[in-house]
Amino acid sequence: MAEKEKSERGFTIIDRRSSAAEEPSSDPSPDERPGEGKSPLPRVDFASFVLSLGTSALYHLGLIGDPQTGKLVAKPDRVLARQTIDTLVMLETKTRGNLDPEETKLLDGLLYELRMHYVEIRE
Repeated sequence: MAEKEKSERGFTIIDRRSSAAEEPSSDPSPDERPGEGKSPLPRVDFASFVLSLGTSALYHLGLIGDPQTGKLVAKPDRVLARQTIDTLVMLETKTRGNLDPEETKLLDGLLYELRMHYVEIRE
């Protein structure tokens, strides 16, 4: 049970550390959260994270539509696309030598495709 201690300044300090270890967390896991009748979210791994960033870059380049509406952006946003591509480059740099061959191939191929699409888009 949490211990209460009255300080000299008139406020109460409650130590909840001991009770936190005894009580399970009430926050549902990401897979258990209600989702308006949708299926649970897929497990996040390196490949799904990288593909998510790639999808974001393609959306900002105006090459794929909004997942909810299917509509393309009115005007490609090269700045946001570039930022997402740069994020993938940073991941490539920071994870170099720590990825399995499939992950390396996925990241290299995705970066190549995004860079090619980026230079094709005119401002």
